[in-house]
Amino acid sequence: MTNRLAGETSPYLLQHADNPVDWWPWNAEALAHARDAGKPILLSIGYAACHWCHVMAHESFEDSETADLMNRLFVNIKVDREERPDIDQIYMSALQALGVPGGWPLTMFLTPDGAPFWGGTYFPKVGRYGQPAFADVLNGIVATMASKPDDVGQNRDALLHHLRKKRQQRGTRLDGQMLDLAADKLFSIMDAVNGGFQGAPKFPQVMVLDLLWRIGLRRPEPKFVSVVEHTLERISNGGIYDHLGGGYSRYSVDERWLAPHFEKMLYDNGLLLELLARACRKSGSELFRRRIEETVTWLLRDMALEGGAFAASLDADSEGEEGRAYVWSREEVEDILGAGADDFCGVYDVTAGGNWEGHNILNRLASHGGPLTEDQLAPLRQKLLEHRNRRVQPGRDDKCLADWNGLAIAGLAEVAIALDRPDWLDAAKCAYRFVADSMQKDGRLCHSARGAQRVFPGMATDHANMAKAALALHQATFDPVYIDDASRWIEELDRHYQAEDGSYCLSADDADDLIVRPQSVMDEATPNANGIAAGISVDLYLLTGRSAHLERADRILGSAGTAVGRNVVGTASLMSAFARRLDLQTVAIVGPSGPVRDDLARTARHYWPMAVLFVAESTGDLEDGHPAAGKTAIEGLPTAYVCSGQQCSLPIHEPEELAALAVNAL
Repeated sequence: MTNRLAGETSPYLLQHADNPVDWWPWNAEALAHARDAGKPILLSIGYAACHWCHVMAHESFEDSETADLMNRLFVNIKVDREERPDIDQIYMSALQALGVPGGWPLTMFLTPDGAPFWGGTYFPKVGRYGQPAFADVLNGIVATMASKPDDVGQNRDALLHHLRKKRQQRGTRLDGQMLDLAADKLFSIMDAVNGGFQGAPKFPQVMVLDLLWRIGLRRPEPKFVSVVEHTLERISNGGIYDHLGGGYSRYSVDERWLAPHFEKMLYDNGLLLELLARACRKSGSELFRRRIEETVTWLLRDMALEGGAFAASLDADSEGEEGRAYVWSREEVEDILGAGADDFCGVYDVTAGGNWEGHNILNRLASHGGPLTEDQLAPLRQKLLEHRNRRVQPGRDDKCLADWNGLAIAGLAEVAIALDRPDWLDAAKCAYRFVADSMQKDGRLCHSARGAQRVFPGMATDHANMAKAALALHQATFDPVYIDDASRWIEELDRHYQAEDGSYCLSADDADDLIVRPQSVMDEATPNANGIAAGISVDLYLLTGRSAHLERADRILGSAGTAVGRNVVGTASLMSAFARRLDLQTVAIVGPSGPVRDDLARTARHYWPMAVLFVAESTGDLEDGHPAAGKTAIEGLPTAYVCSGQQCSLPIHEPEELAALAVNAL
């Protein structure tokens, strides 16, 4: 017998459709039922690739005794955090206000009107890990509501006040010193041996790495660039990277990047591809080139959906065990590879005793080459991959999320240009067209799509990240249609997401099923919409000369208040936008299309990596306020102008001149 989740399309919700728990999806009917029944709400939030979500589901939600207790005492609502990040952000903020570290599954207890008053994350069926048994928690909540209603009411009111209070606003002075201080602070907490932040667990923290990279190039300061390259090298050699199938897992539980939580998320890989493209273009690293190629192969092979867009994630678990599909015994490897096994095992740290819980996670953290070349290792990896593919595979969450696809499309466009792969660029265009055409209504994006179902209205991140994707495609193709698209997505933010202080809320002004509109400028696992939108607005100004775009960037950055600078890690994407706003760097290449103009653009990408490229027949479409407005193709030949702020260089015709100007500017 199924519950109400059987009518949903989210793979995560459908995983719970056969639970004996009388689950409701989050909707007006569920909230009205709780009010009418006078019952508290048990809100459970998770996602399909989450290991501990599966554990709690198996222990408690599939258990008839626990389900009977839940059904008797609560109105039970299940939410996919990827499908409704706004709901997740509201109640995760409430949990953290209680002093509880965040995580999933998120288990929150709400009054019948949807207001939170207590919560936690994973609760075991039988008390352990310092956690009470889930049934004891359920009974305790109801007993407390009956015996101490005033305490519950005070908790409720305090949490609602926390959720509704306005962020302190204070003007942010835009100066380079703030960026320098941020970079120095970030550098001081980096792990010089293993890369990334010191300690464990370790997340890639791509927004932080991108900020260090950007500041390292603008100062210039080689140590900032070097620590980013070192981190990418360690991640790319660690067990967090899938050495057989390609792609990066979400994070590592240890400080060496050896043992991942094995779920693979679309957003991580999109963000990492973008950063790897920049690092590969600068250093020419063969390691980065291989990891890009392997990760794109994984993306197009395992994550592509019908229509060209990409699925959300791959699960950490298979057959009920985390990582089961990915780990090896020495005996297995020897049986499959035969004579080549010893050398392979030496390269990939495969031992008889294992390197993780008695098993082996393939990695090259200690490998400094060996008797086998990369060309010799490739067929051995392929043999193991073919064998691995015969195992039960982790589940794929095949919903299409507009914001995560925006990040993946941007990353794919970046690597397509960096490695000169027009086929990858075609794939990025195809994914973009699917989201832009089939996931919008009346000019507004939806957030999630699966089959014929769409989740409207979209989030601020959907519009910001699709604007980012549009400009990445513009920088790859110089097709002005992408400028128009990016402008349209960003203007939707102004119409439906703008808060009183000038920043953007996550949810739209017509989202009517929330107790508050979540508003934050902090990055989480993905960049905050405010940071993305501020940076895109700067780029749109450099591509159009329209002052409204620059005014928008200033408004967003000014609204960030004390958050910028005080929390460098949490505001890294805003700080990156801040750097772009200060530099206002563009290379305008004007003149007829053809090999000469292409050579200038290729040189600009390599030697001016932080600049926005304006490439067109003329500057006629630029408004007067743009520094390159009125610049012409001298003698009808493609001509480049390097502009910073309101100043532009003399005309440049030769790629060598353009490269030399960059070198002399350092």
